[in-house]
Amino acid sequence: MKSLHLFWIAVALTIGTSTQSCTKSSATEILSDGVTIETPTANVRLKAVTDKIIRVSASPDSKFPDDASLVALPVNEIPEFSVTQTDDSVYLTTSQLKATVDKHTGAVTFLDKNGKKILQENDESRSFKPITVEGTGGYTVTQSFLSLDDNEGIYGLGQHQSNEFNYKGKNEELFQYNTKVSIPFVVSTGNYGILWDSYSLCRWGNPDDYRQLGNIFTLYDNEGREGALTGIYTDAKGDTMTRQEPMIYFEHLIRGDLNHVVNLPRDFNFYGSKVVYEGEIEPRESGTFDFIMYYSGYQTIYIDNKPVVEQRWRTAWNPNSYKFSVDLEKGKRTPIRIEWEPNGGVAYCGLRVYAPTPDDKKNQLTWWGEMQDMIDYYFIYGDNMDDVISGYRTLTGKSPIMPKWAMGYWQSREKYNTQDEVLSTLAEFRKRRIPIDNIVIDWQHWEEDAWGSHEFDRKRFPDPKGMVDSIHAMNGRVMISVWPKFYVTTEHFKEFDKNGWMYQGAIRDSIRDWVGPGYLSSFYDAYDPDARKLFWEQMNDHYMPLGFDAWWMDASEPNIRDCTDIEYRKYLSTPTALGPSAKYFNAYALMNAEAIYNGQRGVEPDKRVFLLTRSGFSGLQRYSTATWSGDIATRWEDMEAQISAGLNFSVSGIPYWTMDIGGFCVEDRFVAAQREYNFTGKENDDLKEWRELNTRWYQFGAFTPLFRAHGQWPFREVFNIAPESHQAYKSITAYTKLRYNLMPYIYSLAGMTYFNDYTIMRPMVMDFTDDKATFDIKDQYMFGPALLVAPVYKYGARSRSVYFPEGSRWYDFYSGKMIEGGRDITVDAPYERMPLYVRAGSIIPAGGDIMSTAEESDEPMTIVVYGGNDGDFTLYEDEGTNYGYERDEFSKIRFRYDDAGSTLTIESREGQYPGMKADRLFNVVKVDGNHATPNAIKAKGQLVKYNGEKVTANI
Repeated sequence: MKSLHLFWIAVALTIGTSTQSCTKSSATEILSDGVTIETPTANVRLKAVTDKIIRVSASPDSKFPDDASLVALPVNEIPEFSVTQTDDSVYLTTSQLKATVDKHTGAVTFLDKNGKKILQENDESRSFKPITVEGTGGYTVTQSFLSLDDNEGIYGLGQHQSNEFNYKGKNEELFQYNTKVSIPFVVSTGNYGILWDSYSLCRWGNPDDYRQLGNIFTLYDNEGREGALTGIYTDAKGDTMTRQEPMIYFEHLIRGDLNHVVNLPRDFNFYGSKVVYEGEIEPRESGTFDFIMYYSGYQTIYIDNKPVVEQRWRTAWNPNSYKFSVDLEKGKRTPIRIEWEPNGGVAYCGLRVYAPTPDDKKNQLTWWGEMQDMIDYYFIYGDNMDDVISGYRTLTGKSPIMPKWAMGYWQSREKYNTQDEVLSTLAEFRKRRIPIDNIVIDWQHWEEDAWGSHEFDRKRFPDPKGMVDSIHAMNGRVMISVWPKFYVTTEHFKEFDKNGWMYQGAIRDSIRDWVGPGYLSSFYDAYDPDARKLFWEQMNDHYMPLGFDAWWMDASEPNIRDCTDIEYRKYLSTPTALGPSAKYFNAYALMNAEAIYNGQRGVEPDKRVFLLTRSGFSGLQRYSTATWSGDIATRWEDMEAQISAGLNFSVSGIPYWTMDIGGFCVEDRFVAAQREYNFTGKENDDLKEWRELNTRWYQFGAFTPLFRAHGQWPFREVFNIAPESHQAYKSITAYTKLRYNLMPYIYSLAGMTYFNDYTIMRPMVMDFTDDKATFDIKDQYMFGPALLVAPVYKYGARSRSVYFPEGSRWYDFYSGKMIEGGRDITVDAPYERMPLYVRAGSIIPAGGDIMSTAEESDEPMTIVVYGGNDGDFTLYEDEGTNYGYERDEFSKIRFRYDDAGSTLTIESREGQYPGMKADRLFNVVKVDGNHATPNAIKAKGQLVKYNGEKVTANI
């Protein structure tokens, strides 16, 4: 604040002098934390949040709305800043940044402390369109930024399933849905980020919705007639019907008739059918057309007689989007063919398109928001991408350290139907000596007609407390599925309903779910603080006394009814306590997470919270919450898409992400293959693929922030995937054990997420931003600072290409052989092994074999040092389950390696905690170009005694 006071007189004089000659349209007002400028286009407000963060607000109204962000937390201290102006501009300056506002256009430009331009709003790109919903007014807004570097990389936006990675020049619609998690935050290789503070439906890139094909192309059917494509529907009996299709838009259920899909023939039986849409499209201009397909069942798309989308599959009740681009010529009639096998009685298909956009416009950074009070965003500057994400967490909250057991293996399925199934499964892991920490009890552990009662069905779970106690006795932890959904017949529904805290749309429309005969239900309004308290109180009354360790918040989008259009989804979840759902469409999961986190800390303040949710939003990390990628499919393309999805989610500022290893929704052929094996003992071709798919997915999953398997039948326990003699079983168990061997490294990364605002699952571009070859690498990544992970996501692949960034050396994790960087190499990837490499200069702490994180190995901790560069790593340890680290009850031991002298220095221990080992014995193993040590984490090396004081060893 000192600088603010020092500048005040000078600023006041400057502003006072300048405003004498300014017109009313450029009046300026100094604030305690910034400045407002009245311009001809809008009122613009700049606020200094930190030295590196500036908040920008713009409104056509004379007064800004009161601050009420759901995402950004209050700032404790205003940084030093100054405000100056010229005839044309107003400047807000901190020690690291300068933001200027053009008095004539209202456009904001950001510069670093040396005057280098970082980001600039596009003049006249800001727009406000009044909108009124349910009597509440607001604006539909657009804000664009110039592309100052067409070659920059842009990442974040949450988790999406089109396998896109670098969002520069791309488009993404931001809403929540099963498998889609939207977070309005991006990070640039230019070392800045933008947090768009909006809770409504938003878009990144093109501010318009995708258009129907007939709006962009002239359509011709398969006989050359203008106006439509031809649709050919062949049912399971071989009978065919043909009709004209002016659009390929069969993407949601019909409101009021939820048994049929919009625009599809109602009198056609889609079970076992095959559908073809064909004809020609004639562009009205030349260029690159960006398409979005929507699909369930099997779909393949051909344009110009070439496959532009190879066959993709999603289960009928959970369709997916996929994007692709095609270059087309104006006036050239081009064949198009969509082959669709619905694979269900109610299924979905769609194809829409954007017309070509000029490159200079396409490369701009554009945000669109459907309903906001104003344009409101935060510009975050940093020294690197990590620093930008640290700024994001400064704004939205620190990420607490997850319980140590959360870093272990999670076993789940849909679903354990009885208490005996739960306990026998965990006991089987222990019997087989396969490490595991956590087991999960999924939905419908209640009686069929009692969803939301939070009571177990005692016929199937006769002693829930005894079950939980037995899990704990086996050194396990247990997570319970809790939904924000309540059947109208439950007392819990009635408690919400009498206070007006239950969404009424589903009740009015008599929407019944898929269980048994179908039951009437709805979701509670998580935007009401008292409703959130009641939600927790009900959990606290029913689940907490049983001793559950973690909470699984399913359908937190909220998903009141699958496969409905966005307008109907808004109707089903409105009004909220804060206003219409159109304005508060995306932040439900954040509000719901707050209920559990603050609720548990209120009753057990020293027990670490763990919450897993299917959706997410900016700020989710502050509630000790992880997100998983929803009900994805058991397909190789879905496995591949999870790599880029997880990376972009992590770069969106939320460090804990996971997925259903193996995929959730299972293709019929895999189900049939498992049934045949169970009956005959024969491994057919589909079962071979199923086992390999799971093996590759487990290999990948072992190097994600949370290691978790889940899905529909066939069961996902390794001993149900394959017999003990099978290479799938051997590989899966080997990687599970490796995860636990690496626990000292992994838990240290968890500590870094809190103390250093670190990101565990890291795109290559984060650590190698100077190497532009990394900007578009979406299928390999860094797991912490040391490990390069390269999942294998093609069936039958026994090699894959890996890029080793320039300016670095690398070691094969398994053999210890050294590789020079700066090149692509095709590396071996045998069935049982995923390519895994270690960066030169890395220091990896590793432990002995343990069966859970509750155990400690009797072996000395191994410290593997990879030569070729200097190295630095800090081993973090604490009690593991409580919040002692918030009271400075933790230990940090820093290891520094000097490559020139080949010495390892172990610095004096920082801190301590109850139960800490005062004296340690470290097994130091060195790997370098002269020592290609295989399986280094298990090698015998040099023993170094350590008592907490600094020690140096020649290695």
